[in-house]
Amino acid sequence: MTSHEEIYQDSSLLYEEMISRQPDLTGIIKEIKPFQGLDVLDLGAGSGRLSSIIASEAKSLISTDISSAMLELLDKKLTLRGLNRNWITAVADHRSLPIADASIDLAVSGWSICYLTNTDNSDWEQNLAFVQDELTRVVRPNGTIIIFETMGTGTETPNPPEFLTAYYDQLVNKYGFEHKWIRTDYTFGDVTEAKQKTEFFFGTELAQRIEENGWSTVPECAGIWWKHL
Repeated sequence: MTSHEEIYQDSSLLYEEMISRQPDLTGIIKEIKPFQGLDVLDLGAGSGRLSSIIASEAKSLISTDISSAMLELLDKKLTLRGLNRNWITAVADHRSLPIADASIDLAVSGWSICYLTNTDNSDWEQNLAFVQDELTRVVRPNGTIIIFETMGTGTETPNPPEFLTAYYDQLVNKYGFEHKWIRTDYTFGDVTEAKQKTEFFFGTELAQRIEENGWSTVPECAGIWWKHL
C-alpha cells in the first residue's frame, strides 16, 4: 500500500472522493465551539474536510498542511463555492506555524497530528509537546482547540490502533483535553464501490472485511478531544 503521505500528495482527488462519503461534522464542532465570526486555524487541513464547513461562517480561516497538492484542492473547492475570500492556505509543519501569537480563536485539526505523535516515531512525545506549544501560542486566551483522530476503521465501537493509544492518553492526562467519540461511517452505493473507494488508503485487509461483511456502509469511529484555554 502506498504511504498516506504519498497519497495526500499524489492522489488528493481519490482521497477527497472517499472522505466525501462521511457525515457532516458541522454540528459536532458547533456543539463545542460555535465558529461564526471567529478567526480559525485548520491544522493539517488536507482537502478541506473541516475548512469547507467553517469558511462560510468564520471571520478568517488559515488552512495549513504539509501537502501542497491537498491545499490546492482545498483552495479550488472554496473558490468554486463563490465565498468571500476570507481564507489563506500555507504549507507548514505543525511544529512551526507561520501564524502570529494569540491571533486565533479556534484551532481545529482532523486526522493529522497523529502522523507526528504515534509511537512508531521515537520522538513522538517531543513532537506532541511541540504541536501543543504551537497551538497554545497561536490561540488566544479563552480560545478553543479541537482535535479529531481515528478510533478505528471497520469497527462499530472504538478500537484505536495500539500505536496511537499513548498519544490519546497524553491528550487527556497530560494536556487536559476532554474527550468523546462518534461514528464517522463511509456510505457507498454498494459493496464493490466501498472496496474501490477505500482500498487505496486502508489496504487489502479492510477490503476483505468489506466483502466478507457485505458492507456498503463501512463503519468507522472517531475520537474528539477539545480544550478551552
